[in-house]
Amino acid sequence: MKFKSRQDVFFQVIFYGACLLVLLTLYQELTINKIDVNSYIATTVLLSVLIFILWILHGTNYELTQEHLKYRAAFLKGSIPIESINELIVGKTMWVGFKPATARKGIIVKYGKMDTIYISPDSNEAFVKKIKELNPEIKITV
Repeated sequence: MKFKSRQDVFFQVIFYGACLLVLLTLYQELTINKIDVNSYIATTVLLSVLIFILWILHGTNYELTQEHLKYRAAFLKGSIPIESINELIVGKTMWVGFKPATARKGIIVKYGKMDTIYISPDSNEAFVKKIKELNPEIKITV
């Protein structure tokens, strides 16, 4: 089952604000400055940054299969075996660490001996319900 990443206002302001800043800089580069080799380089870099930001914002998702929790955020992707997940902490935000997420108050997934990852599925409740079907041994902390 696939889950899109939820987007809250905080992250939307950050991401779309960065996009607006890049677009304004790109506009200035193309209209005000004299066009030369440096302009082409700057334009290429700015467009790459813009595409990367939008890729993160709209390309973050999670998938639960029978055996794995798969995550993808732009070029970052990986999978965690369901049987190695020990605990889900629901409704909390992890500010430091590995976070393929675009919202606060998501789910902190503890797996292995001491590994953690933060995700923000579009519905925490549906995600927890589905993962509990796959592995009823997972501890849920609210």
